[in-house]
Amino acid sequence: MVYSFELIKHANIRYREYLPVLARCELFVMLFSLDISCEIRTESFGGSTFLTFECRELSDQELIFLFRHSTVVFMAENHDGLLRPLSVASGAFFGDDLPEVLKYKGKTSVSFTRMMINITSAFFACRQKAAPLTFLDPVCGKGTGCFCAVADGMNAVGIDMDHKDIREASDYFVRYLKFHRIKHEQKSHSETFCNHVVPVTEFRYSDSKEHYQAGNVRTLSFSCADTADSPALFRKRKAHILAADLPYGIQHAPHSETGTEPLRIFLRRVLPAWKQCLSNGGTLALSFNTLTLDSHDVRKALMEVGFKLPQNELFTHLQHEVEHAVVRDVVFAFNTQEESEI
Repeated sequence: MVYSFELIKHANIRYREYLPVLARCELFVMLFSLDISCEIRTESFGGSTFLTFECRELSDQELIFLFRHSTVVFMAENHDGLLRPLSVASGAFFGDDLPEVLKYKGKTSVSFTRMMINITSAFFACRQKAAPLTFLDPVCGKGTGCFCAVADGMNAVGIDMDHKDIREASDYFVRYLKFHRIKHEQKSHSETFCNHVVPVTEFRYSDSKEHYQAGNVRTLSFSCADTADSPALFRKRKAHILAADLPYGIQHAPHSETGTEPLRIFLRRVLPAWKQCLSNGGTLALSFNTLTLDSHDVRKALMEVGFKLPQNELFTHLQHEVEHAVVRDVVFAFNTQEESEI
């Protein structure tokens, strides 16, 4: 069976040029998690860009899973260039409005964030099964990554040093839950790590009243703390996936208790803590501006603390321009002693 998936026309013209490369990488991993290995080619139909591939016939559940792809807007069977639309139900836990509605300066693209989450979760599924997954964004800002994970039915943990950002993220989620009349509870407590107190605001909720009453719930927690203290939140359970969009410029440089930190130093300080948060076989994605942080330095820092990198060349050509001062790259890694199968 031949399938063609149409890609969204991204509003950022510079980013749109590189989108097929990122989308192909994402689809490759999602298919691989379904035990499908095939060639994926980029094609144009009627002025739109499609990813086309041939494989066995996909089940309804597999199509629902693939429709979670961050930039796919239309799916079809391809019969010698004639496209037969596929009607695919949404498998989302919450609506797409959750990560999209909250707007703020410097917000990472929701589609790019979802791409990182989709690849890391598909990588994890290639190695072992767990449902629901637990997601960690250790530099969460106002929570776009966490809200993307929540919309996909994951548990999520966000941590950031900016009190205002954490408060806005929590307040926004409260408003969202109330607006959609989603049954939930909110609690606050604290954890201690290396003599540091880590305050936690945790939400428990479900996608329906019946599921909530049956105990089929998810959790989202926000903490205002140094990200190096993130292991305090994972004593009883580990995160399965981690995705972090690192600061892009000097004006948004990370801070520690002693002041502003260069990104290279920051990364080497926090990576051991982030690795401690991840389960065995857990996966990680880091995106960053190559004009302020070199890709080689990121890969080297990951390997120095014991992460394994995918070997497929697809994952070494993901650098792309976002704007004049931002040339972004994204690196994926595994928290495992085993060599990568990909």
